Amino acid sequence: MKNSMLTILIALATFTLTFAQSEPITINGKKALPNGRSFPTIGNRIPQNNNKTTTITHLEIPKILPNDIIIRHAGYSLLYDEQHEQAKWVAYELINAETHKVAKRTNKFLPDPLVKTNSANDSDYAGSGYDRGHLAPAGDMGWSSVTMAESFYYSNMSPQVPAFNRGIWKRLEELVRTWTIEYNAVYVVTGPVLTKDLSAIGPDEVSVPKYFYKVILDYTGQDIKGIGFILPNARSGNPLQNYAVTIDSVEKFTGIDFFPALPDIQEEQIENSLCIPCWSWSRATK
Repeated sequence: MKNSMLTILIALATFTLTFAQSEPITINGKKALPNGRSFPTIGNRIPQNNNKTTTITHLEIPKILPNDIIIRHAGYSLLYDEQHEQAKWVAYELINAETHKVAKRTNKFLPDPLVKTNSANDSDYAGSGYDRGHLAPAGDMGWSSVTMAESFYYSNMSPQVPAFNRGIWKRLEELVRTWTIEYNAVYVVTGPVLTKDLSAIGPDEVSVPKYFYKVILDYTGQDIKGIGFILPNARSGNPLQNYAVTIDSVEKFTGIDFFPALPDIQEEQIENSLCIPCWSWSRATK
């Protein structure tokens, strides 16, 4: 009897541990994105002492506060800031296969239908002198017609100086795609640095950021690593390496907690270190 009871207890403990490790994190109680696309799980495995792995879903999503409402599109998720009429952050995983474009750039800018308070629109940018700068680039969303179309929602736009948008910001976007191909998949969180002292454009008073940020996590192999960038919203011919910082530095600058789903020790190691030579920079200056 004792042996039978012991066997049952061991089995129950094993089931409970397995369930706890595999239960996915949910946002607003949902586990899948629109259009039938599940949140990506490529490259998000953590080696365990028992040679097993645990899946971390939604690894790209920053820390969510109680009143935050996360908007999810087929290729990216975002947190909309109504005060500034743009996203506080946009997050997505980009995998190698998604760098192969199958949809043409639409250039059709539209209000985001999922922003209940209404997003910015054409009138806000008209005659402003600023570009409608993508946060999740159209170049990362060409893997389907749906993702391409949604990349042009105004919730994914922020006022950018034209020379910045078409210059160093574009170079960084292209570099991230290169890293995606080299490392198989990367997690990206990007956005404007939103503060109280910003000027604004248009009837909806869309804030004009002074800085933009981007953090990237390579979590596909043994050599996991992270890197951050903080760039002034201005023309720059400097190397991208000049703007590389630790992810912890971006957290302090923006007040956003990135990659909170990582184990605490691992998160601290990745976010407090910056290894420039660990990344490929062959396309950083082109």
